[in-house]
Amino acid sequence: MRVVMLLGRSTGGIGTHVADLTADLRALGADVTVVTDRSTAERFALSGARLWWPGRSSGLLGSLRGLWRLRGLARGADVLHAHGHQAGLVAVVATAGTGTPVVVSQHNAVLGAGPRRRLLDGILRLVARRATLVTGASSDLVDQAVRMGAPQARLAAVPSPRVQELLEREPLADDARRALAAELLQENGIETEPGTPMVLTIARIAPQKDLATLVDAAASTASGMDGTRAPGPVWVVVGEGDDALLTSLRRRALAQAAPVHFVGAQPDPGRWLRAADVFVLTSTWEARALVVQEAMAAGVPVVATDAGGLPDLVGGVGVLVPVGRADETADAVGRYLAEPAARHTASAAGRERAASWDDGKATASRWHEWYAALPGMT
Repeated sequence: MRVVMLLGRSTGGIGTHVADLTADLRALGADVTVVTDRSTAERFALSGARLWWPGRSSGLLGSLRGLWRLRGLARGADVLHAHGHQAGLVAVVATAGTGTPVVVSQHNAVLGAGPRRRLLDGILRLVARRATLVTGASSDLVDQAVRMGAPQARLAAVPSPRVQELLEREPLADDARRALAAELLQENGIETEPGTPMVLTIARIAPQKDLATLVDAAASTASGMDGTRAPGPVWVVVGEGDDALLTSLRRRALAQAAPVHFVGAQPDPGRWLRAADVFVLTSTWEARALVVQEAMAAGVPVVATDAGGLPDLVGGVGVLVPVGRADETADAVGRYLAEPAARHTASAAGRERAASWDDGKATASRWHEWYAALPGMT
């Protein structure tokens, strides 16, 4: 089976997924060629990738040349699998009239309003109607594809490659967890009192993550969760991104005396997960967030927004809060910190659910079956 895997610029979960899916499909015997841009190929070690992604860096002639090359490659392929809105558009344009089946996997929602939103909706509608199969990383993306006119639409869960490793390690006991948290904080120049609980977020510094709400929630815990002068938890954000936004968030935290520390990218996020008492994600939208999967596999209770695909992951085992509600976020964190039994129950339930998910190999096998069932495949 000859598969062309197409994606645009990626710095996060989509690139990770494509790299893992490509490797696992090749292990099943598929001939997979990746087409992307240079930065993505380098970031995710996609050796042998064709660097034909159209864009400003390629210029008009370079972009047209890349589309023509992609079209020629697609003609000789059994399926072209595009990931994301932009890749979907490139795929249906490049394959028009070739007869090659096109699969488009949508990983993100189109947010916002106004002319740009109407334009993007038009692109989504075009892609949905011309693709042979559209998949969504969350159920709301599948519903969107159906509304846009996709002839076939399915849920395609995206697994985190770190889940299995985290499941193989038992969660630390309270004392060991707090000791590891103190060690990690000290390594990053953060001094805390012995036994201070740690609330963790792993996220890009980006508007979608709504970290301002996280700062506001942390501010309400600065004097202790019960309103006394006892020390409250320390909140840590692991991740890098928009420098201007990061500066604004730090100013916001300073103005409110919020115990939030932005420690940037870290070499081993798994250590932070094992040290955390609670994991929090305040995003305005997420699909099947890899970091939430990893937190659950590590046995960390999760507080997340009731948006996108997060209810599919967290519902029934963690706490879902409305988008933008700092007070409810702080209350949910406080309950987990104040009630060890609730924390233990959530930890066990999260790990049990994580153990039920398909891993990368099972996901690749499912995709192989889906490809083989597409119209025109033999």
